[in-house]
Amino acid sequence: MKTSSLLKSILKTAVYIMDSTADSVDRVSDRASRFADDARDVIYPDRGNTMRNILSFAAGVGIGVAAGVLLAPQSGAELRHSIGDRVQDISERVRGKNEGYATGTDIR
Repeated sequence: MKTSSLLKSILKTAVYIMDSTADSVDRVSDRASRFADDARDVIYPDRGNTMRNILSFAAGVGIGVAAGVLLAPQSGAELRHSIGDRVQDISERVRGKNEGYATGTDIR
């Protein structure tokens, strides 16, 4: 009988410790959630500001276009001319190589 009451006492103590630990964890979890919400409010003060998002997107596109124009190595006309010259050189090489090979169609 003595061991039964001792076992009950140990089990009650274990349950009390688990309950108090769970309460502490809940309080810490609530504090962490409040802290995260406060930090989110500081970083994103107005979550529903659609106009600000549109303007930010437009500014990003404008900066990208400006950087592309400023950092481009050649103008558009120069680049097209350069690509055309390269294509013409390659086609002349291909034509020149074809003339050097016998195809078998010239034999009569």
